[in-house]
Amino acid sequence: MALEDDIRRLSRISLFRALETDALRLIAFGAEARIMRAGDVLFRKGEKSDAGFIVLSGSLVLDEASDGRSPARIVQPECLIGENALLVETERVATAIAREPSTILKISRELFHRVLREYPASAMRLHAAMTDELRSFVRQLEKVTLGRTE
Repeated sequence: MALEDDIRRLSRISLFRALETDALRLIAFGAEARIMRAGDVLFRKGEKSDAGFIVLSGSLVLDEASDGRSPARIVQPECLIGENALLVETERVATAIAREPSTILKISRELFHRVLREYPASAMRLHAAMTDELRSFVRQLEKVTLGRTE
């Protein structure tokens, strides 16, 4: 896939909208594409996270229960899995399994941090966007805990 196509795809993902084109180019260039067959496991629940993943084609099942029950979530193209893993080390809360032949883009935390260091204006815009999202979440949570649903 062409680098410019990857940049366009990245720009459509919420987390990356605040990043300038050159920052997206660095992510697209430095990310690792993975081809998966149906049934391949991308990661397992409980593993330490070191990267986020974007589904480029195909689909993945995120299985939180790990007991064969219906999957909690099916992830389609242009979806980011493991957003928090780009910022801090966390544990995977689900097992990710390819439902069909799929192509995944792996973005390491190291690469993402490099982008934020090299593009401080993008980092500031991302910080502002994440702050706004968190404030919105807190307002919604307050409404729920106070019994209001507007």
